[in-house]
Amino acid sequence: MGPASGVAVTVAAGYAPEVKTLHVKACQDGKCKEENLELVAGSVPVDLGCADDSKPDGTCSATSKPDGTQRGMLNLDTLGESPVDVTASGRYTDGEPLPVRTLRFAPRASYPFGEQCGRFISASVVLDAAGLRQDR
Repeated sequence: MGPASGVAVTVAAGYAPEVKTLHVKACQDGKCKEENLELVAGSVPVDLGCADDSKPDGTCSATSKPDGTQRGMLNLDTLGESPVDVTASGRYTDGEPLPVRTLRFAPRASYPFGEQCGRFISASVVLDAAGLRQDR
């Protein structure tokens, strides 16, 4: 089990209603891939609490709530730790072209399940009216 290799793109909530289509190109180590992304509504988890907090095996639940963002993923064959060049373009809902935005950044390596379980490398960007930035 592991994360998908690619660049995750989030269109910020304040900008998402203006964006109709998004085309993303990512290049790393001389290899490039590009495509029109399928954007889906983003969401955040909402804790609904536990049925009986006094029991260690009590039933707990959560749901998701739309957060106004749009999200997409550009899948890559591999993703390493070297810098990635990302270019985003597309169309506004009125048909006008989005400004072409570019960003060069280093993917992040982490050990979310501890060092004994291996390293995950992720690349995430956010697009808003000001441009592209690396996601936290």
